[in-house]
Amino acid sequence: MRDMIFVGIGGYAVAVDRATGSDVWQTKLRGSDFVNVVVDGRDVFASTRGRLYCLDATTGTIKWENPLTGLGLGLVGIAGAGAVTAAEARRREQAAQAAAAAS
Repeated sequence: MRDMIFVGIGGYAVAVDRATGSDVWQTKLRGSDFVNVVVDGRDVFASTRGRLYCLDATTGTIKWENPLTGLGLGLVGIAGAGAVTAAEARRREQAAQAAAAAS
């Protein structure tokens, strides 16, 4: 999973190969709006149109979906004990690689 970055765009959650830029998987979510994405271990949490999804990070398969009934269709912020945004996961990976190279 460290070889992938995760993107949310236009109703899709997408895993992209870090080395080649090629799509590994694309998962269509409900709606066509902005998709917020965070990574927590082997799970990718994505939200769009007031819904929350848990995806398998390796395959993009939807594990579960929560419609967040009665809460509207606005943007959803996601946080968890181990959850980090895709950008933060990438920053941490780069810092670890830089530290290893300096050793």
